[in-house]
Amino acid sequence: MPKVNKKTVKNTMKKKCIVLLSGGLDSTTCLAVAKAEGYECYTMAVDYGQRHKSELMAAQRVSTHFDAKAHKVIKIDLRAIGGSALTDDIDVPEHCDVEENDIPITYVPARNTIFLSIALGYAESIGANDMFIGVNAVDYSGYPDCRPEFIESFEKMANLATKAQVEGQKVTIHTPLLNITKAEIIKLGKRLNVDYGITVSCYNADELGRACGECDSCHYRKQGFEQAEVKDPTRYV
Repeated sequence: MPKVNKKTVKNTMKKKCIVLLSGGLDSTTCLAVAKAEGYECYTMAVDYGQRHKSELMAAQRVSTHFDAKAHKVIKIDLRAIGGSALTDDIDVPEHCDVEENDIPITYVPARNTIFLSIALGYAESIGANDMFIGVNAVDYSGYPDCRPEFIESFEKMANLATKAQVEGQKVTIHTPLLNITKAEIIKLGKRLNVDYGITVSCYNADELGRACGECDSCHYRKQGFEQAEVKDPTRYV
């Protein structure tokens, strides 16, 4: 039996990454970017008590579509603390322009902090040093945990808090969509053969995944397709 060149095998192995996947437009594009960059992708969705459960089914579809290595759904009940129209008995408002520094009621307290913390633990458990998240600081609803300062701070913390860091490895949080518009995200996704028809972005989608067409998320999604001059495949109620 011929000897295996371990160095060659190591060099041909793909780097592992965790992709936070909500099933929406941004996170799906983020997964497409990670795949295009040659990563072996492990996708993670979070069932946090959100009213739009159809996004979890969309996340599974997207993960399968991109042939992810594995897909996990982590359950955590953020309804226990509430404070958001997505996790509490508060109506999801229609889109309206908000003043700078105003935080909309659809903001879920500490959501990305919690999600990234879980993803960090998952990454350590499989020996991955890279995480992808589809946060965007341009066309978004004003959430504080989508800002570059937050990502930079979390990455710094991650590199103080993990076994991997002590052993000389570095955790990197990739945010390929951070500084581009929704239209640019859609154009990027189309170049990467993303099927946006299988995604769900709406804050108030029904059980079939049909969008309300009125919430903030629907507004930015529709606007993005219009500005990108790409046909909108979204299914509306």
